[in-house]
Amino acid sequence: MVTKVVEGESTVSPNLFMRYPLAIYWVLACGFSWLVTVPLALSAQGIITPPLPYELHYLSAYGPLLAAIVVTALTAGVAGLRNLGNHYAINRGHLGWLAFCAFLPIVLFGLAVLVARLINNTWPDVLAIGQVNFLPDLGLAAWLMWILTSGIGEETGWRGFALPRLQSRHNALVATMLLWLVWALWHLPSFFYLPSYKSIGLAGFPGFAFSLLAGATLFTWLYNSSRGSLLAVALFHGGFNFVTASPTSTGTVAMVIGIGVTMAAVLVVVVYKPKNLARSERQQYHPIAIRKE
Repeated sequence: MVTKVVEGESTVSPNLFMRYPLAIYWVLACGFSWLVTVPLALSAQGIITPPLPYELHYLSAYGPLLAAIVVTALTAGVAGLRNLGNHYAINRGHLGWLAFCAFLPIVLFGLAVLVARLINNTWPDVLAIGQVNFLPDLGLAAWLMWILTSGIGEETGWRGFALPRLQSRHNALVATMLLWLVWALWHLPSFFYLPSYKSIGLAGFPGFAFSLLAGATLFTWLYNSSRGSLLAVALFHGGFNFVTASPTSTGTVAMVIGIGVTMAAVLVVVVYKPKNLARSERQQYHPIAIRKE
């Protein structure tokens, strides 16, 4: 008996993972992350003791990555994992998008700081940009930390695994909205212990979710435009968190960034249309199936 990896439909009797890969992925992505965030939330509320170290929070970003690896391994084997990893490869066609995704958050942050200076007649404390919750001041190293956690940890799952599968069934805008629903829910436990989210409060969750939808639309645009480069969206996600998760990005700076992201998302929908949300065709999943002979 020889096992071959081929493109197309599987001749193996489909198991639960092959029948419902997306549904199982959603459950695992939230479940793996909530193994970290739910105990932290319970600890913050005094429900469990002793208090847990809040530095564990950053491990929750790897839930989507772990879920993508598990479901891919069980449905497409080594070839599927290799294909997923290949989306981090750098080729000549990606270089422009990689540079764009790396510097776009910095440009947006710089414009927000300038607007804040004009409105408030004072400069925001830009030197606080390397400060993050629960960790020492990392300075510019925080940029790398965010790329390795929220960038690679989240994007391997959200955009690497889920989005292409959703885009195989729906247009890019509908796929984005379906992904956004789970992505928003995934953040919910953090509202009970993460200082920046607690300051918003549960009453502010709908507004947070709306801003997340605008962000999800931009991520789809970047992913499809770069022809499926996970490195591009990881650079953007990490860079965006670097400039928005610091104490600098509060008040006017946060408002300007939020308005900018929302306007950009609307522009993407209007210019590129819901079908692809990009000049290129939307990235769709092509199954790698295992056939036994």
